[in-house]
Amino acid sequence: MVKSRYLVFTGGHHSGALAVAQELIAGNWQIIWIGHRYSMQGDKSDSAEYQEVHAAGIKFIDLKAGKFHRVSNPWKLLRIPLGFIRALSILTRLKLRYKSDLKGIVSFGGYLAVPVVICGWLLGIPSITHEQTTVAGHANRLLSLFVKKIAVSWASGVAHYPHSKVVVTGLPLRPEIKAVRRHKSSPTKKFPTIFFLCGKQGSHLINQVVFSCLPQLLEKYRIIHQTGSASRYSDFRHAKALWRSLPQHLQQRYQPREYYFPDQIKRVFSHTDLLVGRSGAHQSYEIAYLGLPSILIPIPWGSHNEQYQNAKMLADAGLAIILPQHQLNVKTLLEYISRGLSMVPGSLPVPGNGLGKLVNLINQTFDS
Repeated sequence: MVKSRYLVFTGGHHSGALAVAQELIAGNWQIIWIGHRYSMQGDKSDSAEYQEVHAAGIKFIDLKAGKFHRVSNPWKLLRIPLGFIRALSILTRLKLRYKSDLKGIVSFGGYLAVPVVICGWLLGIPSITHEQTTVAGHANRLLSLFVKKIAVSWASGVAHYPHSKVVVTGLPLRPEIKAVRRHKSSPTKKFPTIFFLCGKQGSHLINQVVFSCLPQLLEKYRIIHQTGSASRYSDFRHAKALWRSLPQHLQQRYQPREYYFPDQIKRVFSHTDLLVGRSGAHQSYEIAYLGLPSILIPIPWGSHNEQYQNAKMLADAGLAIILPQHQLNVKTLLEYISRGLSMVPGSLPVPGNGLGKLVNLINQTFDS
């Protein structure tokens, strides 16, 4: 009988993390996931992270924690020490229950990982972390002091971390992304498909602009629209109301959803002629891997301006056009979509075997 081995997963980038977790489960690991049940404070909708992890049959523990970056509200800052107390309590219970079978913690960056990894270190539970971005995030810079290994997606990330710890693995691509077979766009295509990919929680600003010109868009394009699930703005409900108000011939060209899950994303990407959205680390890597023409609207307040750096890398490779958020309006959106559809996509080769490399690193680090 194979002895049970347990790993704790945590961090801010669940898409790649879940692919890694499922690969490890196939190799007889047991995974316990510490994450966000809700997308943001006060939200009532289950996060995409919770929905996907729960659907995969993985034990999910909700952790409420705080962050330093761009936070000045003293009540929100109070969540930082409370997050450490909660993380310490969770990990203490897990260690008492599983003892030596609890082998380690796998972090994917983000502020939620900070209390989990540091409290794990205090309890003698080893960790590794994965950096998805082209730069080094605040969380992973701090966690590099406490972890055994740091896996990075890009070779440029090596310079930011101790050389004795850092390993270039690439990003763990979801199997559904590797299975995408994109249909080549034709300049004579009557209704090119535009995919507005507005994140897991959604981008309210982008959604508002799309809503303002939806009939104009639908006269020329087929629109697939991931609005996000945050209940604060009710963007998906607004999208459905707009869909109901459209003439039937336009309804057929508009497909809004809160979130596209892995079993749906293969079909969506296969038929997308142009993607419009943010330039987060995971999304940017998938755009590069697929060679997908994109209009990217970087979040201007991100850590180390990482979304702009991601977008610039893709733009320099001929895969994207950057639309600065302060210039986003109906006129510019329509203009940039027209430009984007006339792009001849360039290429930015990225490793497609990051999943296997990261799984091997985890096994080598914890399988003892």
